[in-house]
Amino acid sequence: MDDFIMKPKIDFAFKELMTDEMVRKGFLAAFLKLNPNDIKSTRILNTDLRREHEDDKQGILDVRVSLNNDTEIDTEIQLTKIDIWTNRTLFYLSKMYAEQIGLGQSYRVLKKCVSISILDFKLFENEPDFYSCFHIWEDTRHFLYTDKMEFHVIELPKLPEELKEGDNILAWAKFINAERREEFEELAGMDTYIEAAYNHLQVISQDDKKRMEYEARQKAIRDYNEGMLESHERGLRQGRVEGRAEGLMEGERKKSIDIAKKLLAMGLDLDTVSKGTGLTVEQIQKL
Repeated sequence: MDDFIMKPKIDFAFKELMTDEMVRKGFLAAFLKLNPNDIKSTRILNTDLRREHEDDKQGILDVRVSLNNDTEIDTEIQLTKIDIWTNRTLFYLSKMYAEQIGLGQSYRVLKKCVSISILDFKLFENEPDFYSCFHIWEDTRHFLYTDKMEFHVIELPKLPEELKEGDNILAWAKFINAERREEFEELAGMDTYIEAAYNHLQVISQDDKKRMEYEARQKAIRDYNEGMLESHERGLRQGRVEGRAEGLMEGERKKSIDIAKKLLAMGLDLDTVSKGTGLTVEQIQKL
């Protein structure tokens, strides 16, 4: 058998894993701190490749799930650093919340909306913990304004090496970040739901069609990252060229000012100084 295994943090593979109801149940129970037995139903609402603009070749694949018919969860995996990620998730979760209600409907129909961001970069540079959860709280007395919006953030580069017993969120984060069979097998031996995820991962990894889709998605992400790096380097080179040009211009300007001051000290009139230095009369008057 081919030893190839997909990486769950490639969003195509994660999306495929979420098609398994047992995997969905275990994953969501961990993040929402629920007993899996209390989850009566999970239903995938969409798995969109969301593009930020018309020329966006990479897009972001998100998985949207309805939980027990009263909560909607949107999960995204992002491998490339996006500085405005917080603005982006707030925008899309607000949009998801607003889209629930139709004209003339009561606000009572609005369901809780949850965002889960799994990031392969550090979003909060000064915070050591890999996991953060945000609600809307009162600033000083710290009581909840509403539980209708909730944000979970996993920063994969901050994962600790040691897995604490009972830390289900860390176990899932390590599974998503894993690349070798040894890692998957160790994690699968600790949790029934992660075991189901690993079993499903092995099945889709041996599916030729899904493997082609996975590799195409992986290539799109890699090409995007290389394109961004090339653009960044090109910008740096252009900046250096422009900086040198600006430096030369500034040097010439200072030289003209020095000459103008000397000519004025010699008693020459403004028009003559202007012609000799290239400075305007107005510029010379300000010296």
